[in-house]
Amino acid sequence: MPDSKNGSHLRVILAVALLAPVIAIGPAAAQLVEEVFQGRAQVLEVEVPVNVIDKDGKPIRGLRAEDFQVLDRKQEQRIVDFQAVDLESLDVGGSRSQIEAAIPGAARRHFLLLFDLSFSSPPAILKAREAARQFVAEHLHPTDLAAVAMHEAESGPRLIVTFTPDRVQVARAIDTLGAQRLLSSRSSDPLRFVIENPASSASPGISDPLIPGQDNTGRDALIVDYLSVMGKVLTRAERSFSRGRVFSWSRSMKNLARMLDSVKGRKHVVYFSEGWDGRLLLGRKPDARDREQREDQLNLEFGQSWLVDMDDIYGNTQLQNDVYRMVEEFRRADAVIQAVDISGMGSETEATGRAKSVGQDALFYLAHETGGEFFEDANRFGDDLQDLLDHTSLTYLLTIQPSDVEHDGAFHPLRVKANLPKGARIFYRRGYYAPRPFEDLHPFEKTLLASDAIATAGPRGEIGVSVLAAPFRASIDNAYVPIIIEVDGDTLLEGHKGKALGVEFYAYATNQRGEMRDFFTQMVNLDISKGRKAFIQGGLKYYGHLDLEPGEHLVRVLIRNSSTGRVGVQAVSVAIPDYADQRAVVLPPFFLERDNRWLLVREEVSEAYQRSVVYPFTINGEPFVPAARPTLSRGDKAQICLVGYNLGDGALEIVGKLFDESGALISGGSFDLVERTITGIDGLDKFLVDFDSSTLRGGDYELQLQIKSRDGALQEETSVQITVRGT
Repeated sequence: MPDSKNGSHLRVILAVALLAPVIAIGPAAAQLVEEVFQGRAQVLEVEVPVNVIDKDGKPIRGLRAEDFQVLDRKQEQRIVDFQAVDLESLDVGGSRSQIEAAIPGAARRHFLLLFDLSFSSPPAILKAREAARQFVAEHLHPTDLAAVAMHEAESGPRLIVTFTPDRVQVARAIDTLGAQRLLSSRSSDPLRFVIENPASSASPGISDPLIPGQDNTGRDALIVDYLSVMGKVLTRAERSFSRGRVFSWSRSMKNLARMLDSVKGRKHVVYFSEGWDGRLLLGRKPDARDREQREDQLNLEFGQSWLVDMDDIYGNTQLQNDVYRMVEEFRRADAVIQAVDISGMGSETEATGRAKSVGQDALFYLAHETGGEFFEDANRFGDDLQDLLDHTSLTYLLTIQPSDVEHDGAFHPLRVKANLPKGARIFYRRGYYAPRPFEDLHPFEKTLLASDAIATAGPRGEIGVSVLAAPFRASIDNAYVPIIIEVDGDTLLEGHKGKALGVEFYAYATNQRGEMRDFFTQMVNLDISKGRKAFIQGGLKYYGHLDLEPGEHLVRVLIRNSSTGRVGVQAVSVAIPDYADQRAVVLPPFFLERDNRWLLVREEVSEAYQRSVVYPFTINGEPFVPAARPTLSRGDKAQICLVGYNLGDGALEIVGKLFDESGALISGGSFDLVERTITGIDGLDKFLVDFDSSTLRGGDYELQLQIKSRDGALQEETSVQITVRGT
């Protein structure tokens, strides 16, 4: 994966020449807030995941929509959709696309592994990595998403890897905590799915030891130095428990919670920390043996209150208010803090010197107030967390459509009631935030919105997007996979103001284990001052590529208008053949694009890389542009290019079939083989086929083409979805 193809920028001037075909060949969770566009009517949907457990902590199954009642600001809402998502009965043996489609984004569990540098020593953080890594490797369900972050009071949170199904990238983030010196390669992924390029031979798997084949002592020493610089805890130990430091910590944590609201589903923040002195918040516990407490009591009895630090006795009121607002923000974002005490994990000589129990009151408070658990032993927290994993294995997802919601970012409290057996408990989010203008969002929120849409891979249709992915043989063990993305201009520009248009392209490929194998991202800047009308009638066609090894992959594509925040998301499956076995392979049919409505943009890669790659869409040496979603008017005639490998030298014929939306075989349409071209490449065949749609009515169809030999020894099928306009 060449670095030059990621994070590049392109400036395109759009004028009247737009129409010319130019291409450079060579709470549990009320989950906020989906804006569904039906025609031009905007409907606000709020997804409300709910967990229900019995008196023994086991999920209660068999509940129906009529068993629940949802109130928004005390007004009952109609449940417009209801799903029960049971992880215990979920089949995770299918393809990655089937796994992703099996569970809605708002019903997925999210785990943020948050390492606190504000109130923890580097040796303790170092040891906590092992417990975190074991938790990810042994306890998470295949549909769970995990992220890794660090937090330092002065500088705030730093996301190392975003919420992802890729356990290998999560493991590398835990191992290195983002230290560039410890990574064998660097990635420029703006959404933070990839911390280290997947092709790096030094990147270990999730089940491998932390540093395979090396002495961990030297590597761990580097991490200790790195954490010491990041957190500055060794040189500022005396100040690390001051109220000012806790004030700073609470406010940055509050901001983190507000941004986590952008992520669908309940967020479990696994907070690795030694904690801070709980007396700053809660005051001193009554203790008859405490000499200082007895002196304070005598001073108060004799009216000498000026000799008493009241904050030390009762806690600081301003700090209490700050921490309360922080905790409330976590509750509103449906983020639960699972507090893990790591105070006993550093060596006595390296520790900061404070008692191991001094921070436990604060950690217990954070967990208790957000609905989480406090774990005294970090080495066992994974096993102890199993109860949580069990009782959240069943999620009821309720969808409501509240009306008259202003786009002002105001908080809407929710209440969920249910008909439950005696002793049962129900968990749901306290509410949701109304949408805010996209330009008002923090950049981190915008990043989380994009990464969440990619991770959950659910289709989003605010912007019309079609995707074509096809594997061309690059070598015996690698495929060059062009990604053709068509972006509808009308929906892309809806609500957009101004002459400048920024369009963000993101594409990520995951294998069957959910590991990110390759990606590209690009920002395209357009000047639409002279061609807006033409652009609305057409749109953008983007050409990028991925390099993938044999196997099943899911290509996740997101397009976003940088100004309005409107997005389009599509996920397509692509099977990369094992070219080493010499079996016959036929790629998807490529309709030659004859519509001049697209503005064509190609990915930016280095000149050297571009010279080393042959543009794959050619017939007899002449380039063509394929359609991602073939769309014909009734009566149109189109040409189709078929590409195959290892089809043999004998005479071949092509048979075409059409199926309607119900899957029924229909008559209509005609297919004629024009030629079998000469490619000059061993084992590579290309065919040109004429297709006549004049006998078809308007609608969506599946077109199936079969290449077969006359003796029946070869029968390879391929298909594509097409649309015919007209009646």
